[in-house]
Amino acid sequence: MQTNRKQKVMKGKVAIKVKDHLNIEWQEWFEGMEISYEGDDTILSGTIKDESKLHGILNLIRDLNLKLISVNPCEDNK
Repeated sequence: MQTNRKQKVMKGKVAIKVKDHLNIEWQEWFEGMEISYEGDDTILSGTIKDESKLHGILNLIRDLNLKLISVNPCEDNK
């Protein structure tokens, strides 16, 4: 059965949460994303220009064997 749903594209400002603290020196590996901390977790935040950049960051998180907690658009996106 085929549906006519439009696929939502995630771009703009996003916050990606991963388990544990990443050293701030890893920031350059994450293509301009800013590293901050929330409790015991790391927040990678920045602007995603297209889905390929988002997938590149998610692939890096996977390749580094980090535990992905969430990927969320920031509230100021329109």
